[in-house]
Amino acid sequence: MWKNQPFTARLGFALHGLKMALRNESSLRLQVAALAAALAVLLWLRPEPVWWALTVLASGLVLAAELLNTAIEELADQLNPGAHPRIRLIKDCAAAAVLIASTAALGVAIAFLVHVLVH
Repeated sequence: MWKNQPFTARLGFALHGLKMALRNESSLRLQVAALAAALAVLLWLRPEPVWWALTVLASGLVLAAELLNTAIEELADQLNPGAHPRIRLIKDCAAAAVLIASTAALGVAIAFLVHVLVH
């Protein structure tokens, strides 16, 4: 049903997924708030374009990881609502992906702060 749909239909599916994830996932809302704060700092300090690119790229990766984590958790819970060690491992690995992406984004933020303080 969803394969080979027109671009506008696929965009609608994606926006619906984003809307539902924002509604149901507090960690995604926190990451969006962190992105908004980062963009506010960039607007205030007006750094070179490379810092905008790094911030948007790092934040986009975090948001994508959060959305994939949400999708994996939802699918795993649908397939096996009970506790199962293999499902637990899958969910833990997806959460670890978010942790790694978030840590990388934090690294960009720290590099930016060091850059601002040194220059």
